[in-house]
Amino acid sequence: MRRQSFFLLIKLALVLLLSSNPAQAHEVVPTIADVAVVEDSAKLHLSINLDAFLAEVDLGAVDNTDEAPQAREYDTLRALSADALADRAPELLEQWNALPVLSVDGTPLILQTEALSVPADIDPELPRIAEWSLVADMPAGAAITVAWPEGGGDLIVRQQGVEAPFTGLVSGGGVSPPISLGGGDQMTGWQSFVAYIPVGFDHILPKGLDHILFVMGLFFLSTKLGPLIWQVSAFTLAHTVTLALGALGLVNVPGSIVEPLIAASIVYVAVENIFARGLTKSRPFIIFGLGLLHGLGFASVLGAFGLPEDQFIPALIGFNVGVEVGQLTVIAMAFALIWLAVLAARQGRLTGVEEMVTEYPVMFRALSMTGSLIIAIIGVYWVIERTLL
Repeated sequence: MRRQSFFLLIKLALVLLLSSNPAQAHEVVPTIADVAVVEDSAKLHLSINLDAFLAEVDLGAVDNTDEAPQAREYDTLRALSADALADRAPELLEQWNALPVLSVDGTPLILQTEALSVPADIDPELPRIAEWSLVADMPAGAAITVAWPEGGGDLIVRQQGVEAPFTGLVSGGGVSPPISLGGGDQMTGWQSFVAYIPVGFDHILPKGLDHILFVMGLFFLSTKLGPLIWQVSAFTLAHTVTLALGALGLVNVPGSIVEPLIAASIVYVAVENIFARGLTKSRPFIIFGLGLLHGLGFASVLGAFGLPEDQFIPALIGFNVGVEVGQLTVIAMAFALIWLAVLAARQGRLTGVEEMVTEYPVMFRALSMTGSLIIAIIGVYWVIERTLL
């Protein structure tokens, strides 16, 4: 059984290594939409990755365009000049007007380009975010809705120019609630809290492979609940601190520094698991320090989504709760998988609960050593990849 588990984990490590990418390369980011009504015109300003949309990448299904079936077409578009890409933008506008993207009291609005700026001389491994201003004639009405095409990923809608403006998230294929043209649709604290829980959870499962491996490193230290509680508590407290400071803009460390350090933290935890016999006095403090790094990583994601200014605290707490639920889900899944391994090892034999409890630590130690070794190998690969590539 140990040999089978070892080869299974080796195969898993190879899959993870082959599917991993540099943290920032071709990263999928949400589209930001600022909506305003100025006199008799409706204005929509988009911060958008035109390359991904023109390549028809399903931005709701992947975290990185390299993972998409259209990766080659995306790379071809990414190699185009800024002017050549801008010339293809009308292809999207025709589709969006057929949707339509904007409606007032059910009346479709026909958008036209007012200005389009595609940045030049951007690192080809980074997403190229264009600034696209669209305008439409504004009919009489009380509320505007924003629709987003299927496969468009996340759209952050921000109402401009009114008191208590609406700010919300629209997923691909979805439609915003009616947004009052006079304002007043700002989310309550409770709504902001609830809305940002899935954003935090999604950053762990399924998108946070590096954070998943770090949490697994904490889990693999010991079969006892005490060491796990101490470590997770230290990690939670630390990343909450830097998440808040990063979201407030008080701390800003470039991803080129943070991401390799996060990878190094994974290596450290995994290697210590291999050589340590249990929780040392210094480990919770070290985990706290490493948690500070992970908090900066969370803050960069939260910065891409933005936080409603007047509901900053509830939204921040909601995001953090989502992260914690994601981490606890990872631990619960790991615990369940080891129990399944125990069951598989004793398949065909009558096993009582007491006997299962006795065998769990034995199976855990075997998988812990192998699992920690695999995590360390992946972490070293990421350190090299994120530093040199």
